[in-house]
Amino acid sequence: MSQDEPSNVNVNDLQDLKDRMKLIVEADPKQYHNDFSLKRYLRAFKNVDSAFQAILKTNKWRDQYGVSTLGDSDAIKIHGNKARVLRHRDCIGRPVIYIPAKNHNSNDRDIDELTKFIVYCLEEACKKCFEEVVDSLCIVFDLSGFSTVCMDYQLVKNLIWLLSKHYPERLGVCLIINAPGIFSTIWPVIRQWLDENTAKKVIFVDNEIDLCKHLIPDILPTDM
Repeated sequence: MSQDEPSNVNVNDLQDLKDRMKLIVEADPKQYHNDFSLKRYLRAFKNVDSAFQAILKTNKWRDQYGVSTLGDSDAIKIHGNKARVLRHRDCIGRPVIYIPAKNHNSNDRDIDELTKFIVYCLEEACKKCFEEVVDSLCIVFDLSGFSTVCMDYQLVKNLIWLLSKHYPERLGVCLIINAPGIFSTIWPVIRQWLDENTAKKVIFVDNEIDLCKHLIPDILPTDM
């Protein structure tokens, strides 16, 4: 099975999870998750009990974090050059989040505000998914102009946590492009934070020919 083909979930497990969620949603319609979302949680958390608990935690987090109103936050304007959801998609139709490392400075940022901006980007990208066809995302880290001051370990940790806890199975592929030699000393630190399934989705792209296997290079911004 390729990384682009999600594993199937047990039909009985899905029905069990739907039945449990039905009781919750009848009391609070905001708790609703569609079948695609329920399948993602089942694939990520392996069994009905764990998936159900994870969904409840996500719903509570979304409410407390104010996810639905992040678009009105000042963080969106302040951090607009830190990441962008592109208008075009990758080669299999996934929405693309582009993150230029050179615009990040770990010594000069508010991590809470920047994390809100990343959540906003994840939300906007997820809204662009045609879930019937593909419900995962492509994240591109462009390391051109990268230096050690650009390496924000806490932000990377926050992104990994978000993807694992509240956006499970949303990452389809993470492309790392234009990586300088110095990044080879940084990658082992990040790699140890990833589970095997996520690590397999991280691809280092060394040239334009290989990049074309994943997306058309012309869709990447030149104004960031």
